[in-house]
Amino acid sequence: MKKIAKAALGLMLMAGTAFAQKQTLDKVAAVVGNSPILQSDIELQYARYQAEGGTPNPDIKCQIMQTLISQKLLGQQAVIDSVQVKDEEVDNEVDRRMRGMIQRAGGQERLEGFLGRSVIQYKDEIRDDLHEQLVAQRMREKIIEKLNVTPQEVKEFFEKIPKDSLPTINKEVEVGEIVFQPKLTKEEKAVYKQKAEDLRARVKKGEDFASLARLYSQDGSAAEGGDLGFADRNTYVKEFAAYAFKLKAGEISPVFETDFGFHFLQVIERRGEQVHVRHILIVPVPTEASLSRANHMADSIYTVMKKNKAIDFSSAAAYYSDNKETKYNGGMMLNLEDVQSRSTLIPTDKLDPQVALVIDTMKVGEFSKPQLLTEKDGKKDYKILYLKSVTDAHKASIEKDFPKLKEQAYNAKMSRMISEWFERKRKETYIRIDEQNAACPQLKGWASTTTAQAN
Repeated sequence: MKKIAKAALGLMLMAGTAFAQKQTLDKVAAVVGNSPILQSDIELQYARYQAEGGTPNPDIKCQIMQTLISQKLLGQQAVIDSVQVKDEEVDNEVDRRMRGMIQRAGGQERLEGFLGRSVIQYKDEIRDDLHEQLVAQRMREKIIEKLNVTPQEVKEFFEKIPKDSLPTINKEVEVGEIVFQPKLTKEEKAVYKQKAEDLRARVKKGEDFASLARLYSQDGSAAEGGDLGFADRNTYVKEFAAYAFKLKAGEISPVFETDFGFHFLQVIERRGEQVHVRHILIVPVPTEASLSRANHMADSIYTVMKKNKAIDFSSAAAYYSDNKETKYNGGMMLNLEDVQSRSTLIPTDKLDPQVALVIDTMKVGEFSKPQLLTEKDGKKDYKILYLKSVTDAHKASIEKDFPKLKEQAYNAKMSRMISEWFERKRKETYIRIDEQNAACPQLKGWASTTTAQAN
């Protein structure tokens, strides 16, 4: 803990020093169109890089300069194309950054001490920078919004890879699960609900909400006094959203239950379709009796599935599984490193070791007896596992690995498109770089050869 606190202190002190520099340094490091880039902007980002554990390296400043010039080019095109970022989006990003910093610092008061300014002041200072970053990101998305790759392009991409350079694809498996979570009875839950009720009563009597949240709340927002920042209705489960968007600023909800446990919340501020709330969460702990009931249920379903071959695994998962993320996917686990494509092919070295141990002795098409497994959050549940397929390690081929190759072809095409866009914009836009930064290899050819201003 001391090491973490020391690292957090260093991060905040360096960030504070960098912002102090920004107040005093006014040297123009570059000009893009009519937009200046200050040397203090570069020093600020370099200080953040070091504060987050980066090794001191002057070359990083060159990368930062290239990023800032790119942001200016994207931002100027965004104005032409009417690409905008709403104030609420910027507010959300500012709040997200601040929540992370407050958590690392060990509280808002400590953070303000490190920065030498209030959180409100700091938010104002970083808001314009974050707005520019979000606009650039949105413009980059617009540039590639119609990008796609055809099967023929994937084939051509694959054929250009030298045969002796074909990547080796690790052994992969497809694994399904039917999850049986231990469920508490109303009587077993009562003690946890009462704990939440007691804390709510203390808040109503005048005790500080944030202090009680730091001491007793059982989720990631506890370190921030239960503060969840601004969010829209879709961010929360329906029970939570119902109170968050019904109450007025300052009002406190009754204790209510969600899949996460027992909560009560307080609305801090409402802005249109977004609300700023804080809450306290009490999480019920499964009992031995609830685990026993889950085991009995899992055994019963396993017996039925073994006897009745007409019951397919995906139907059983959809009907019985308590995992909402996999039950509507035929029970199939997703590759967490490739969630965007919703791939069910999981490299065995990325598989949960507990699951890997169970399926190691299974044949394709088999499902296991119920197994008591521990999730990443420490919760235990019973699972029936199903081995759908096994693909042994092999050299990449168009037949077996088309989805992976399609993704690689897409990324390569996207990189070319972005590079070509910047190449055009660099030629069309007046760019001046001072002598200190012009030596950067990354910026070779970026500066304009003429002093004429861009249109």
